[in-house]
Amino acid sequence: MANLKDIKRKISSVQGTQKTTRAMKLVSSAKLKRTEEVAKRSKVYATKITELLSEIAQKMQNNDSLDNIFLQGVKNPKIVDIVFITADKGLCGGFNYQTIKNVSRLLREYKEAGVTVRLSGIGKKGIEFYRFNNVEMINTVIGLSATPTYEGAVEVIHPLVEDYINGKTDKIVLIHNSYVNIITQEMKIDQLLPVETSKLLLDRVSLSELEVEPDEDDALLEALVKRYVDYSVYYALISSLAAEHSSRMQAMDAATTNAKEMVKTLSVKYNKARQEAITTELIEIISGMESMK
Repeated sequence: MANLKDIKRKISSVQGTQKTTRAMKLVSSAKLKRTEEVAKRSKVYATKITELLSEIAQKMQNNDSLDNIFLQGVKNPKIVDIVFITADKGLCGGFNYQTIKNVSRLLREYKEAGVTVRLSGIGKKGIEFYRFNNVEMINTVIGLSATPTYEGAVEVIHPLVEDYINGKTDKIVLIHNSYVNIITQEMKIDQLLPVETSKLLLDRVSLSELEVEPDEDDALLEALVKRYVDYSVYYALISSLAAEHSSRMQAMDAATTNAKEMVKTLSVKYNKARQEAITTELIEIISGMESMK
């Protein structure tokens, strides 16, 4: 009977876990819908600012003045800034692990190449991992990945941009999980500065009637690049949050299914144990009656 009680306790425990994972799945699903809407609106702005930046760069290319610090970087960088985005919470499958794995790989590659890396982290899980492994970080932010704001993104990236402009660093790289759809996330390793001209569609952009004086090109380009970098980080935060909700929803769905299967298995085990207990009792009764004859 003690065995039956243990099995029944396990069934009750798993059923409680199943209710929790189902509730977490529903919460993540609702949060994902809201974040998807924000991501869609943000993507429109991100696309427009990229088009405008592409147009200015195209005009500069036509005037043979594309040699700019924001577009033409150092061929052999010596100091690189890496910014990563992870979640503040767990229970989202391999979401955080994938980012940490790619950051660690990049850190090894730069170290082998003799490049100095300055690491900045957004998100509690990634920060805790690198702190535990005694990896130095110049900047850490907790809470921003759960509630992205444009102001927060600017606060993180502006000091790094200023160091790049002043020649203290040669490159800025952003690593994060990006939302593709409800079942797919994509790992992104984006070079923020210098801006990769391949992403600006220089040969395919349609020029508007925007008129810019040649001596204003650099100033306008600098202003646009700064806004482009700021918004790239902000959009990455939103996309990462959507990917986090999607990943957690899938993880909780799998956990709910596994809990359901476990309850079935334990129920079968409980029924078998109960039948064995009843059979044992009947045998004992019959044996007792036979001994009294």
